Amino acid sequence: MKNRLRVLRAERDWSQAVLAERLSVSRQTMNAIENERYDPSLPLAFAIARVFALRIEDVFTPDAEPPPPACQPPEQVPTRRADDNPRESQ
Repeated sequence: MKNRLRVLRAERDWSQAVLAERLSVSRQTMNAIENERYDPSLPLAFAIARVFALRIEDVFTPDAEPPPPACQPPEQVPTRRADDNPRESQ
C-alpha cells in the first residue's frame, strides 16, 4: 500500500520518532509503514489519518494491482424431486 507519510511528516517537521510517540507505536513500526514494508492495521491506519486530520484515503492508496475477482456464487447442486426416488424403480 502506498502512503504519503514522509511528505506529511515533513510538512509538519515531525520525525518518525515524534509521529510514533503520538501513535503509541515504535519508531521501527513507523519506518516500516512509511517505507511500505508493512501495512498498518485498520485501527492504526485510522489513528494515523486522525493525527494528520485527514481521511485514510488521503494518507494511503492501494497498490496498482488489479482487484481480486468477484465472489462467485456457489455451484448449484441438483435437488431431487419427490418423484425421483431411486428405490421405487427397482
